[in-house]
Amino acid sequence: MNRQIFAGLFTEGTTDIRFLESVVRKTLEDVAFSCQGQIETEVKAIEINKTGLGFIDQVLEASRKGFNDYGITLLFVHTDADYSTESKVMESKINPSIKRLNEKNDKEYCKILVFVIPVYMTEAWMLADKELLKSEIGTQKTDIDLGIHPTPESIANPKETIINAIRIVQSDLTRRKRNRGLDIADLYQIIGQKIELSQLENLDSYRKFKESLKSAFRELGFLY
Repeated sequence: MNRQIFAGLFTEGTTDIRFLESVVRKTLEDVAFSCQGQIETEVKAIEINKTGLGFIDQVLEASRKGFNDYGITLLFVHTDADYSTESKVMESKINPSIKRLNEKNDKEYCKILVFVIPVYMTEAWMLADKELLKSEIGTQKTDIDLGIHPTPESIANPKETIINAIRIVQSDLTRRKRNRGLDIADLYQIIGQKIELSQLENLDSYRKFKESLKSAFRELGFLY
């Protein structure tokens, strides 16, 4: 009999889900493949009404909705670190969320959480494969020409870095082509779908996410 993991994914922003949904799904499949026996996996984006809710209450609501509406056994929760390490977000968001969730009824909430915490912001992970990024924005310029040469997790504003790279490429285009130009919003889904996990493995924050997922598999009894 095949075992199953039905997971939910909750993200801070509406654009984050476009990139992270594929990355999370591929990582879940990768870890499941390393387990003994066949494990079927599925990821469902959890959407809630965030009006008036702080981060902790949003996590609780996503946990409740995912469990009751979809029967999830695992919830991925995304939040950007906004700093060079995850220490501040752990103290202000992650640990309080876990504490509050542990106080809730096991029969109403999904209590196995895996946090997705890119250093600074999600766009740092989009810079993990710079050749892929350049291919998608249609350029053969060097990383230095585009200003994307630093290591991704050392860039304090990776979103602005990508936007600026697009701007540099478009400055060389004719006006007609420029008017049909690319926007960063067009990149999230396609890069998320195409990026190889081996590229993300170069990022410390991704490796921590994957280790956290392995711990969740152990808690579920799928990995020893």
